[in-house]
Amino acid sequence: MTSLPRPRAVVARALLTRVAGPDADEARDRIHRTPGPRWFDPASPIARVHGDASMFVAGIRALLLQSLHPQVMTAVADHSGYRSDPWGRLQNTAAFIATTTFGTSEAADEVVAIVRAVHTRVVGTTPEGLRYDASDPHLLSWVHLAGAESFLLAHQRFGRRPLDRAGCDEYVAQAAVAARALGAEDVPTTLDELRSQLTAFRHELRGTDAARDVGRFLLLTPPIPWATRPGYGLIASAGVSLLPRWARHELGLPHASALDPLAQAGGAAITRTIRWALDPLDPVRRPARDTQAATTSAAEPVAVDEPA
Repeated sequence: MTSLPRPRAVVARALLTRVAGPDADEARDRIHRTPGPRWFDPASPIARVHGDASMFVAGIRALLLQSLHPQVMTAVADHSGYRSDPWGRLQNTAAFIATTTFGTSEAADEVVAIVRAVHTRVVGTTPEGLRYDASDPHLLSWVHLAGAESFLLAHQRFGRRPLDRAGCDEYVAQAAVAARALGAEDVPTTLDELRSQLTAFRHELRGTDAARDVGRFLLLTPPIPWATRPGYGLIASAGVSLLPRWARHELGLPHASALDPLAQAGGAAITRTIRWALDPLDPVRRPARDTQAATTSAAEPVAVDEPA
């Protein structure tokens, strides 16, 4: 790891180990430094969003929102190691996002093939008798929509430099590339299409016992040391504050909006802290961010949505 003042290095190492595993440095170099063509330019909106510290908040929101689809949630409960190995699951997800966003096209194709192979084994039936299949394009679309909206919404609220409207549309179009590669169909390519498709899923969503159990696990009993729980609490509270009120109600979470400004102030503070810790370790993406700032600093950021 790059030489850092000790407090900064301790925070950076703890974050990297949790998200990317004990071989985080090697994985980062392999993804970012391996030469070859890539799916996306390093200055593109998707690199800007997925490379920002706001992804920590976005991840909590995405998991909670995705859990509201009963078939998706049952698949996770039956086949995922989210309880027995939550950090391993997080690291796999983070590696997929990082590889498809920043890695070579060859590496992206390989990781997509691995995930598609895993999905063929994730089949079953919900307690209500509904069949699920992780390769189902409809279920893949829901997971994609909830994730893409969460990543973009958190970036617009907590990101270093929020995107303008054209940048948001481009992000949605770029995020669709990995979704289609995994087997999702008719995925959105503009912000308006993303909003419309999310609304179309509303009648399928509800807070099952399994979904509420995931919420309690993520928010009340996370498998992290007590010393790190205050910081995690800020991340989690910010993620919840970005959920629409109906989703919070379904999950049995507080859904009054009076405390949202406080939660989002905490989210902004913890995101800045994460960025402070990790920025010196990000030499590959720094030039791209600086270029992006120079070319878009005058653009007007756009709000993605307001929880309702």
